Amino acid sequence: MAGFGLPEQEHLSSQLEIDLKLNYNLETLVINGSVSGDTSSSGLNRIEWTLQDNVDLVILSLGANDMLRGIDPKVIKDNLQKIIHIIQEKNIDIIIAGMQSPKSYGDIYKTQFDNIYFDLAKENNLLIMPFLLEGVALNPDLNQPDGKHPNFLGIQIISKNLSHYINQKQKN
Repeated sequence: MAGFGLPEQEHLSSQLEIDLKLNYNLETLVINGSVSGDTSSSGLNRIEWTLQDNVDLVILSLGANDMLRGIDPKVIKDNLQKIIHIIQEKNIDIIIAGMQSPKSYGDIYKTQFDNIYFDLAKENNLLIMPFLLEGVALNPDLNQPDGKHPNFLGIQIISKNLSHYINQKQKN
C-alpha cells in the first residue's frame, strides 16, 4: 500500500481517489498512512500518530511483511487486534484487507496466517476484503520485477477491487 517503487501519482491512494469518484461518485481524500516494509508491530507503534488527521475509514492491511519474516501468526493477530481496538476507540470505521501466505511456508503456517484476517473480521464485526492482491499476486505482468510489489497495472486492479468494498462500507 505504500507505493514501493512507484511514482506518487501511481500509488494506491491516488488511484483510489480516482476510482471512488469515477465509479461511485464519492469525493474522498485518501491519505496513505502506510510505510514500505511495515510490520504489524511497527504499525501498532505508530497508529496513534497515523490517526491524527480527520479519518473516517481505515483500510487495515498489515501482516504481509510479518509473514515474509516468519513471525508467529498469533503475534501478528495480537498486534492487529490492538490496532483495531485503538481505531474503534476513536469511532473510525475499518475494512480489513487480508493477505495470504504462499504454500512454501507450510500448510500449518499458511492456514494460521490466512485465517488471521477472517477471524479478526468476525470477532470485531468488520467488513473484510479477503485478499488485497486478488487477481494481482504472482502475475508477472501486474508486478514489479521483484515479484512482490504491484506495478501500476496491478495497482489499478487492486484499487478497483478495494473501491467496491469502500463503497459497500459507505452504504452501511
